[in-house]
Amino acid sequence: MNRAWLLGVLAAAACCGPKPNKPPSNDITVQQIVDNTAKARNELASFRGDSTMDYWLSGQRAKGEVLVMGMNGKRVRFAALSPAGGATLAEMACDGTNFVYVDYQNNCSLSGPCDARSIASFFGIALEPDDFLHLALGTPPIVSNAKGTTKWDVDRGVWKAELSGTEGTQTLTIDNREGRWEVLETELKGTDGKVRWSVKNTDFEKVEGSGERRVPKKTQFKSPVGNQDLLVEWQELVVNEQLAQPKFTLAAPAGLAACGGQPTQLPPAKP
Repeated sequence: MNRAWLLGVLAAAACCGPKPNKPPSNDITVQQIVDNTAKARNELASFRGDSTMDYWLSGQRAKGEVLVMGMNGKRVRFAALSPAGGATLAEMACDGTNFVYVDYQNNCSLSGPCDARSIASFFGIALEPDDFLHLALGTPPIVSNAKGTTKWDVDRGVWKAELSGTEGTQTLTIDNREGRWEVLETELKGTDGKVRWSVKNTDFEKVEGSGERRVPKKTQFKSPVGNQDLLVEWQELVVNEQLAQPKFTLAAPAGLAACGGQPTQLPPAKP
């Protein structure tokens, strides 16, 4: 009797367990990935946020409050606050042309052109300023002249894309159910086959200024260079706010030494 009961339970579980996610009636195309991501980037032009970050600062692992703002056109600003009272430990501003980084703990500074090293000076992860802005908002850059394939992941109910383009190859995991367009994961490899960066986004929500579009409240960046990573959890996030240009300017106090033994003024990055 007990055996018959057990067989019945197993049969019911097999019959009525979780069902695979049915694929949508229409496949998504590579061109739709390019167009929809570009549309999302255009709709999210700026942001201001208060976050808890787990990151690298001055070569040391740190966790604490970091204030961030960004706007299209290579304009970003960061301020890492001390857990013991909120004093500024370090800050960096990129004004669209040049950046200034000040490490108040070690009384040093750096400056130079706005490029991937601007972000690396603060977080140790080399990302172009505009790429950081859009990776944080879940609207990543897509390789130029993209070609490739898309495939429905029946278990997760998401699309997987494998693209190749001018900058190398890129994989994406996209949730487009119920009218959404949310990039859950993406990774970029250069033309040499080496990973440049990867990003995972979770906890998508509508925030002030985002309208019907949802943005990630948690993001993990990874870079194989130096095995660096950055975890971001937004406590407050506002998008599409008008941010005045002076907010992205920073003057280093006079007389500071160069950080890390580098020249205070960094040379232009190699093309």
